[in-house]
Amino acid sequence: HVQLVESGGGLVQPGVSLTLSCAASVPDTYCLAWFRQAPGKEREGLAALDSDGRMQYANSVKGRFTISKEKDKNILYLQMNSLKPEDSAMYYCAADPRGMCGDRWQERDYTYWGQGTQVTVS
Repeated sequence: HVQLVESGGGLVQPGVSLTLSCAASVPDTYCLAWFRQAPGKEREGLAALDSDGRMQYANSVKGRFTISKEKDKNILYLQMNSLKPEDSAMYYCAADPRGMCGDRWQERDYTYWGQGTQVTVS
């Protein structure tokens, strides 16, 4: 049974760092990713982690955000640095049975989703 549960969101000031967590009850063979969605906008892919550990980032967050996974605890993280007001959104953890995430950043590319955690930068 696949389950994704995000946590760690909140209200923060611009410039600070924040780390989101996702308790990911998925097989190690799955591709994992972080997305976000701001009001009135499409869901945006941010970072992805292949089953072999390769990381990929969207250009919008490359250099500021880092995706990682604590394998023993099956927790996926998204470390976000130098947060800006435009980073305010609902952040989602996603998973898909394909092991290699590939250059695929659409919502339809992922089968399983968490409920999201809100990040507000103000």
